[in-house]
Amino acid sequence: MKVGCIGLGDIAQKAYLPVLGALPGIDLHLHTRTPATLVRVADGLHLPPGRRHGDLDALLAAGLDAAFVHAPTAAHPEIVTRLLEAGVPTYVDKPLAFELGDSERLVALAEERGVSLFVGFNRRYAPGYAQCLEHPRELILLQKNRVGLPEEPRSMILDDFVHVVDTLRFLAPGPIDDVTVRARVQDGLLHHVVLQLGGDGFTALGVMNRLSGSAEEILEVSGQDTKRQVLNLAEVIDHKGQPTVRRRGDWVPVARQRGIEQAVHAFLDAVRAGQVLSARDALATHELCERVVRAVQDHPGAA
Repeated sequence: MKVGCIGLGDIAQKAYLPVLGALPGIDLHLHTRTPATLVRVADGLHLPPGRRHGDLDALLAAGLDAAFVHAPTAAHPEIVTRLLEAGVPTYVDKPLAFELGDSERLVALAEERGVSLFVGFNRRYAPGYAQCLEHPRELILLQKNRVGLPEEPRSMILDDFVHVVDTLRFLAPGPIDDVTVRARVQDGLLHHVVLQLGGDGFTALGVMNRLSGSAEEILEVSGQDTKRQVLNLAEVIDHKGQPTVRRRGDWVPVARQRGIEQAVHAFLDAVRAGQVLSARDALATHELCERVVRAVQDHPGAA
């Protein structure tokens, strides 16, 4: 199975290539426009010259069965378009694109061509989060905070807060019929954003503070007098009377803890089985992110 990896930045090197490089039956091909990076990463994986590609045309000429796109978000529309037009099932790091119109076009193109398009929302596969689907979820709280990283609103929301938005949608136990956004913007930079989603019998609250003093991710789901906390995707604490704690095992890889390994397997298993994966649900997350962006831009103080 010939699998291409486009873009060899930190996320590809730390999370995806260790998984792909260890899979049996994978003929891995790499592409980046940075020659030194291509040589260094390919040498580390002991890949022969025929699997190293300095341009996208050469990669496509290899006859890919699937591709992973880890290039910068601004490059996604062009790269993904080329892959879909070539009929290559494509896994894309979130988000599909910065602009909703581009995301809509890519999803429509994939459907028109009958080609799989999969957006890498890995938290849907992270064990600590996926297991929350079995827990009462009348109230969902998710914080994903950073230190000293205020940013332009669209970039922050589409590149980072998108994880919060998608996880809330994933865990919501029913249709969402109410959306409220609040934010603080100063000198054009987004300091924090709060998203509240409501539906029949549940409320979901997502928070990102880029000046929080701590890099952390905390999920809480509660209902029926029970609560589950997941700390940094690694530690699970169940509260029902006496708290019980489950920590990530010492030998559990980070890629598995964060759901990346499982997402890779889900995508490749579907490709092998000839199943066409739709990005239509992922597009709904992008649509909600666009709603957050517009609310922040229109009313930065209290949207």
